[in-house]
Amino acid sequence: MPDKTVEDIEIDLLLEAVYRHYGYDFRDYSLPSVRRRLSHLVRDEGARTISGLQEKLLHDTAGGTLDRLLHALSINVTSMFRDPDFYLAFREQVVPLLRTYPFIRIWNAGCATGEEAYSIAIVLKEEGLYNRCQIYATDVNKVSLQKAEAGVFPLSAMAEYEANYSQAGGKAPLSTFYKSNNSTAVIDPVLKQNIVFTQHNLVTDGAFNEFNVVLCRNVLIYFNKSLQDRVHKLLYDSLAMFGILGLGRKETIRFTSQQRCYEELDGATRLYRKVR
Repeated sequence: MPDKTVEDIEIDLLLEAVYRHYGYDFRDYSLPSVRRRLSHLVRDEGARTISGLQEKLLHDTAGGTLDRLLHALSINVTSMFRDPDFYLAFREQVVPLLRTYPFIRIWNAGCATGEEAYSIAIVLKEEGLYNRCQIYATDVNKVSLQKAEAGVFPLSAMAEYEANYSQAGGKAPLSTFYKSNNSTAVIDPVLKQNIVFTQHNLVTDGAFNEFNVVLCRNVLIYFNKSLQDRVHKLLYDSLAMFGILGLGRKETIRFTSQQRCYEELDGATRLYRKVR
């Protein structure tokens, strides 16, 4: 195996320093993804090297550099009803199972700025289940969580979201669930009533409840194999028996220790049911 480059060593040292000094652990994130994101941050912070960025991080008493690092390394790529076929499968195959429960707990892990949590809430509202649901939407990034809780999105994005919603089996205009305010769309407060936005770190934190549904979509692809294994165990431990796991389309339970503990509900959209 070739020796690590100087830049790779700098990345290792920076991530170790962030973990030791601030307690945020990105050491098992996918190296190509981290390298790409840090290169942008080095430029934006006016540093010459990753080592220069590390010095700034460790000596920035105001914490602004850390906030920007967390934003850069957190997964923030999202949209409402992203991958519409997933939500259609959820509506057609998961909702009938959820009807059998008197109360439904859902964990949206890695919720970013909240679009996925609100999308699930809309599906449950349309299917008459929202009043007996509690959605826990978590992320490591406090800034993203604040945006998620505010529920304010660019009005310019709503045409794309409307198209996604329609393909996902939406039953009304998406505008039913938000109000336009100049250039923004403000989510209906009714949709916020049963969503709790709170900080949780998949890398270091453990299970905090038992859920009927766990959605962790398009998050695992940013982790290396050892961290993926840890998170898969966490997701499994957080699911009640016969609970539903939803992953991103590039993610899978194959080759994990928990593979035989699930049955495939819809392989194409990565929906699985815990059976042991």
